[in-house]
Amino acid sequence: MSLMTTLILVAAGLVGATGLILGLFLGVASEKFKVEVDEREAEVRAALPGSNCGACGFPGCDGCAKAIAKGTAPVNQCPVGGAPVAEKIAAIMGTDSVSTDNVKKVAHVHCQGDCDKAKQQAHYSGIADCNDLVVVPGGTEKACPYSCCGYGSCVKVCAFDAIHVINGVAVVDKEKCTACGACVKACPKSLIALVPYKKKHIVSCKNHLKGKQVKDSCSIGCIACGMCEKNCPFDAIHVIDDLAVMNEKCKDCGICAQKCPTSAITGKRPKKEETKVAMEKA
Repeated sequence: MSLMTTLILVAAGLVGATGLILGLFLGVASEKFKVEVDEREAEVRAALPGSNCGACGFPGCDGCAKAIAKGTAPVNQCPVGGAPVAEKIAAIMGTDSVSTDNVKKVAHVHCQGDCDKAKQQAHYSGIADCNDLVVVPGGTEKACPYSCCGYGSCVKVCAFDAIHVINGVAVVDKEKCTACGACVKACPKSLIALVPYKKKHIVSCKNHLKGKQVKDSCSIGCIACGMCEKNCPFDAIHVIDDLAVMNEKCKDCGICAQKCPTSAITGKRPKKEETKVAMEKA
């Protein structure tokens, strides 16, 4: 056997021995330091929609799945998946029933001041983003300081194509909205809030100006006239700080919307006979 052959065999042997030793070391280390994974966590993660929107309060779907598997979060923690996903997770976790306490919600923009209804007092030519507009002097193009900027900061963060700026004001598509809350956080004027999906009548205005000032800036703003408060048979709406505010007593009868002179309260106006029935029940 030549010297060259001997060197090659020795080198191959050393490499093989080194590989064997490292393999044994890694095998022992993997057993020693392995992290136990709950199989249910992986199954719950697969059942989640995978939006990673953070609406559940956890850092993405992985965090939500881990919390549910540990039992520190309910099976219906994901608002995006709703009841269908909650039922799947309940089956994985061995829970017989899903709590129905959580009412389905959607985002609602508390402003109707579009380009036709709100007066424009300035023209903004900076970066097309609401958060940039609000920091310039005046903070808005419209005469109403509480109005929707209309530059779509909410649209940019919505992962479900559920909100769009139409004629200068953000409008939510209730059927697409998953109540993830991203638009709520993105609005620099706090005009967007989550409301029950079935809520029929809402004060769609956030203006705290006096009546005359409201009329001078927007034709559809709340002027704090008190007609809604005076006519509500359930004591469910009151004028607070020059703005009508509904409370938990609201029965969605629609009388307030019917009496509102500026249509600041959105929703179907009831017929006279429906109003009479509501008054009799009250």
